[in-house]
Amino acid sequence: MYKRILVPLDGSPFSEEIIPYAAGLAAVHGTELVLLRVADKASDEEDARDYIDSIASTHGAHGLSLVDTGDAAQAILREAGRQPSTLLAMTSRGRSGLMELVLGSVAQRVVRGVGGPVLVYHPTGARTQGRAPVKLRSVVLPLDGGSLPEAMASDAAEFARWIDADLEVVSAVQSVSAAEVGEAAGSEMPALESGYVHSMATDLAKRHGVRIDWEVLHGDPVMAITDHVVRRGDVILAMVTRRKDALEAALLGSVTAGCLRKAGVPILMRLP
Repeated sequence: MYKRILVPLDGSPFSEEIIPYAAGLAAVHGTELVLLRVADKASDEEDARDYIDSIASTHGAHGLSLVDTGDAAQAILREAGRQPSTLLAMTSRGRSGLMELVLGSVAQRVVRGVGGPVLVYHPTGARTQGRAPVKLRSVVLPLDGGSLPEAMASDAAEFARWIDADLEVVSAVQSVSAAEVGEAAGSEMPALESGYVHSMATDLAKRHGVRIDWEVLHGDPVMAITDHVVRRGDVILAMVTRRKDALEAALLGSVTAGCLRKAGVPILMRLP
């Protein structure tokens, strides 16, 4: 599925927190793992090269340093596009602005510009030095009955098959009182949701030949999904984010953004 995994680093420990996940993915099929440092001026080239070579040798990866005095996001996208079948894996790191609090400005533009899934991790400040590659065993695909999450379904299924992981299809149902929907309708809702999730899971298993599991979660979607994955160190989420013309507040309030902040696992995300 992917022939190269490209990990952009900005020289900070935060950006390095995605490396154990990328290394674990690379180990499954011996996929090339490349760590990239983009320097914004020629005078920083030597330091950038020394830094990336040191980090790469620690993780058994290839190091690549580039000098680009313009836009770091565009430099990353150009390098990713230079070799087809490249998966970008990076951390989010907000510095200013509403959207950047959720998805750092460089990560934000990369997700918008790459034209496919990007693996994104919200850094926590944990040390990665000496940490073993993470063996991922499950890809969790949250659905809500809408077309946007289901647009990610095929990518999630193919990704799970590529890394020989299970695909978990889940849906979070918020409690609704019988008074709000009527007694009969209220009693039917759990069965309807279970039927929908089971149907989606069965269809994905048939179409993609992937091992499948499914579950209906209960409660606020962000909290329910977070509780489902937060104590598991061997999963990623697969979700969509919004287009550039969406309101910043909508991104901040979205389920994807909430899970990125709270779930503590990487998210394979893409624009719908």
